[in-house]
Amino acid sequence: MSMTAWLVLGGLALVVAWAVAVYNRLVTLRNRIANAYGQIDVQLKRRYDLVPNLVEVARGYLQHEAATLQAVIQARGQAQGAADAARAAPSAAHLGALAAAEGALGAGLGRLLAVAESYPELKADAAMRQLSEELASTENRLGFARQAYNDQVLEFNDEATQFPALIVARLLGFAAAPMLEATRSAQEREAPAVRF
Repeated sequence: MSMTAWLVLGGLALVVAWAVAVYNRLVTLRNRIANAYGQIDVQLKRRYDLVPNLVEVARGYLQHEAATLQAVIQARGQAQGAADAARAAPSAAHLGALAAAEGALGAGLGRLLAVAESYPELKADAAMRQLSEELASTENRLGFARQAYNDQVLEFNDEATQFPALIVARLLGFAAAPMLEATRSAQEREAPAVRF
């Protein structure tokens, strides 16, 4: 074999080795995204498990607030369905639907806790206090898990869209992963106006 043939084979071997390394890195990053979403899923499950207990404790005290309790139960069901869909196929559409459903559940829980403030005996109930604390703790964990997910998505998207790795990413079908967003519109991002 001539020297030119050896150089060409060596160059091809380097290109193949580089492509394999890029592919392996992209697979690792994609798996980290799946793991990060799994952590979100664990916290969502914990939240979904807490909501019926919270509603049940409140039900005895809030007999006149049946609509609030029903809204929380319905929002929980919708959020659980959206989480199942996002778990099955974490696309931008499913993650957007999950964010919207989670927003509705958060708003319903906020109304429930605000109504609970009007009932001193419910506020003093040990089970209600414990469930409220667990829910607050879960919300914090969920926020951290969402941040970790978005950090992994950013790292993956950076790797998959930077030259020359984007050549391998495009050839092998590595599409950009969707970020989790808390807000969807400019109105949601505006600070609320407070008037006295």
